[in-house]
This record gives sequence, C-alpha cells and structure tokens, in this order.
Amino acid sequence: MAVRDPDMRQSWSPSGWFARLIARPGFQNIASALPFGRGMARRDGAEIFDILQGFVASQVLAALIELNVLHTLLDGPQSAEKLGFDHAVPADRMDQLLRGGMALGLLKRRRDGRYALARKGAAILGVPGLENMIRHNREFYADMADPVALLRGEGETHLARFWPYVFGAQGEIAPDVADRYSTLMAESQVLVARDTLSMLPIKGDVTVMDVGGGSGVFLAEVLRRNKQARGILFDLPQVMPQAETRIANLKLSKRVALHGGSFRTDVLPRDADVVSLIRVLYDHEDATVAALLRAVFEALPKGGRLIISEPMAGGAKSDRSGDLYFAFYTMAMGTGRARSAETIARMCREAGFEGVQIPSARRPYITSALSCRKPGGDVSKN
Repeated sequence: MAVRDPDMRQSWSPSGWFARLIARPGFQNIASALPFGRGMARRDGAEIFDILQGFVASQVLAALIELNVLHTLLDGPQSAEKLGFDHAVPADRMDQLLRGGMALGLLKRRRDGRYALARKGAAILGVPGLENMIRHNREFYADMADPVALLRGEGETHLARFWPYVFGAQGEIAPDVADRYSTLMAESQVLVARDTLSMLPIKGDVTVMDVGGGSGVFLAEVLRRNKQARGILFDLPQVMPQAETRIANLKLSKRVALHGGSFRTDVLPRDADVVSLIRVLYDHEDATVAALLRAVFEALPKGGRLIISEPMAGGAKSDRSGDLYFAFYTMAMGTGRARSAETIARMCREAGFEGVQIPSARRPYITSALSCRKPGGDVSKN
C-alpha cells in the first residue's frame, strides 16, 4: 500500500483548499461584492491594515512622549500652534501628530480646536515606568527595522548592547550602564511585583531571596505586604549601590541583606525559605536557566518555595504580548527567549522541584507566573 506524502495530504485538506481559494484575487473580488462575503472581506482588510500601521502607531506614541505632549496637556488644553511653537515643529505637522493621538484614543479635541488629554492618554502617565519603557523601545524598533536579519542572527543588535549582563559580562559593565538598566528594570517591575504577589502571595515568617532582583522593587513589595518577612537581595555587585539606596530610602535596611554576585559563578546564599526569579529566566538561554534552577534547588531547604514571574510565550494558545512583543524582544537581546509556563514547569521538574502551580495571569502583557517546591520539609511555612 502506497504511503501518501503528509504534505500532499495537508494540501488537499478542506482547510488547505479553502485557504488557496481565499488567496485568489478573483475570489476576493467576488466575495467583496456578495452580501455574505462583504462583511468578511471588509473585516479582514481592516484587521490586516491595522497590523500594517502598527509601527506607525507606536511611533506616533513615541513622538508624543518624546515631545512631552501628554504632560503638557495634563495642565490644560493647548492649540497645535502653541505646541508646535514650543517644540520647534511646524503647526500643520504638530496638528497631524495630535490628530494621530486622537486616532489612538490618547487625545481629544475641544470645540475651540484645542487638544486635551483623553482617559487613555492620562492612564499612560499613571503607569510607573511606562514612559521610559516607550522611550527605550527605540532600541528594539531599530533591531526590528530588518526583521529578516534579526531572524537570521546577522550582526549585533542594539538590545544586546543595552543589556550586556545577559551574556555574563558583569566584570565589564560600567557603573553608569548598570545604573541605566537597573533604573529601567526598577520602573517596569512595580506592576510586575503587584501582579505576581496577587497571584502567588508570600505569607508568614519567611526569608525571601530575590535573585537578579535589581534595586529591590519586588522584594520591597513583598516586605510591604508581609511585615513578618525578611529579604535577601542577590544581584551583580554593580547594582548594589542603587539597591542599597532604595532599600535605605524605604527604611527596610534592617530587614534586607544585600549580596553582590553572579548566579553564573557564585554560590547562592543558603538562608532563604522562598526564592523569587522575577523577569530573569527569559533573559537567558536554556543551559543557563537549567544551571540557575539547579542552584536555586540547592540553596533552598526542604519544602522551600520557588516563584517565577515573567512574560511567557509558546503555549498551546498564542498570545500577542508573549508571542509577538516579548518573543522578538528577547530574540533581539541575543540570548534567552520567552518560554511557555509548561516549558518552565518542565525545566523546574528536571531540576528536582515538584508541586508546580500555574495561576491564571491577570494581565499576561505585564507578567505570568508559576511556583513550585523542593520536596520534603514543612510546606505550610511559606
């Protein structure tokens, strides 16, 4: 009995036949003229164009942020002429930028022709670190200017230069560079910390070690919510000055021990009941992640808990934030990748952990999370 080529079988399946039919220009012309197909053709066309104009929309947002337009309008409505004069932009072009902001739902125009802030535009100003993240995206967009070159791994990317620590080059990172990425991480992790602890609360008299914790945003949120908890912050030595300042300003110095080091080369402290990895794993390749998970396993006591929180991708159901933005962002970094919760859970089990829990993410575009435990011990403690 002859064996059919699976590709040939797929090509003759109903879905394959229907896809080829839809791809014919003649079919599109006929469908757009018929009552039953007109809505489908219009809807598909609008959604395809929305994808096409996505980069322009993001750049309009970037210009509004770069020119500080949203903050200016927070003080009251302004005319295009006044804003254009203040920012050395011709009035007609400033007006087009503001109309673009209207199209994105960020601005609105009053009857007198002046522009004002809309609810969504005001919300941008209320999200910690969002403005700086929008500014930072120029590095990412530069790498996405030639997506095929990025996919092929041709040349050094802007993000690889911006995040040098992911390659383990901590000895070569200048203090000002460490301060730059630590600041950006700190600003972006406020919402991550809140969402993570809403999904996976940390309760009781425990010591929490945040590995790769930057200046201590997540750890500070843990200690704010749990007055019984103590903290250990473990990150690169260059990050410690900023961490020390933040922890001192929050009056948490007596509850937090700072440990400068690299999880690639240094042994993790053995004093924690809970270890957190917040936006750490997706920065690194599989071998580094596997080694880190083994190190965390060794550092924890029996019954100790591991919490992982980061954007995730590659699951059974595709997700725009994970499979589009974060998947390509990590690709541009030059190492690491956004993984699915199932993949991370498997890697945790391979490191020796058990009892994996994967809560439903409140806002996947902010973060997703999972937890697991080292076998044995008193699991009720944390």
